[in-house]
Amino acid sequence: MRKNRKINVQGSEISVFQNDDIDYISLTDMTSKFKDGSGLIGKWITNKNTLEYLGIWEKINNKNFNYPEFGVIEKEAGTNRFIMSAGQWIKRTNAIGIIVKAGRYGGTYAHKDIAFHFAMWLSPEFQIYIVKEFQRLKETEAKELDWNIKRQLTKINYRIHTDAVKENLIPEHLTPKQISMVYANEADVLNMALFGKTAKQWRDENPDKKGNIRDYANVSQLVCLVNLENLNAVFIKEGLPQSERLKKLNEIAIEQMKILAQDHAVKMLDDQSASAGQADKKENRDE
Repeated sequence: MRKNRKINVQGSEISVFQNDDIDYISLTDMTSKFKDGSGLIGKWITNKNTLEYLGIWEKINNKNFNYPEFGVIEKEAGTNRFIMSAGQWIKRTNAIGIIVKAGRYGGTYAHKDIAFHFAMWLSPEFQIYIVKEFQRLKETEAKELDWNIKRQLTKINYRIHTDAVKENLIPEHLTPKQISMVYANEADVLNMALFGKTAKQWRDENPDKKGNIRDYANVSQLVCLVNLENLNAVFIKEGLPQSERLKKLNEIAIEQMKILAQDHAVKMLDDQSASAGQADKKENRDE
């Protein structure tokens, strides 16, 4: 389950959380700007048209929905004595579209389909804005996921690269310290080829920055780095000496970076990753 996220809709902060990779939006937060507050949830769910919609949604999405009990509720709805709450709806029908949470982020949450239905009941204008902000949230998350995938791909390829070093460059009976030195040298072959400096040189130039030189690479550099790692692994297996590999890799890096710098799709990813980085810094400051 992902941590709670927030969207801002017409000045109201509304929580969104994932349960089994499904987004649920806080109905409780959605009512904060309206008269009667969370009491509106009870009025909405008691409405006969609302119950009809909820029943259809559960029938389509919930194989364990208690349809016979829903039939009983449908008959009761609309009478003067009829009362329904989110908790009662869940308990009586085994519904999954609405969740009642306790604790810090407690309240009534609903699947986005149902949350949008509730928003329309509250105000058509409010519904339009909440759909817009939710879509913005999902687009941002998609960009962040794309960036993380590329970062993980770089790490995986780095493992392939270091395995090639271990199998082809490291003589037998080396001490762990000697092995780590060989690894460091090979990592710096790639660093020199692409960034023009070793990891130590970068750290000396950037004493206030956390992480390493690759953590500050843009998308173009990460794409190029993946290719260089694979090529270096091949060159190592072919038995090319380190100085020759460095020269070849540097020439390839220059050629590839020229191409990537002109690629519109890569430039868009660079811009998106930069925006995501700024958002992460802001979130860290806010926390």
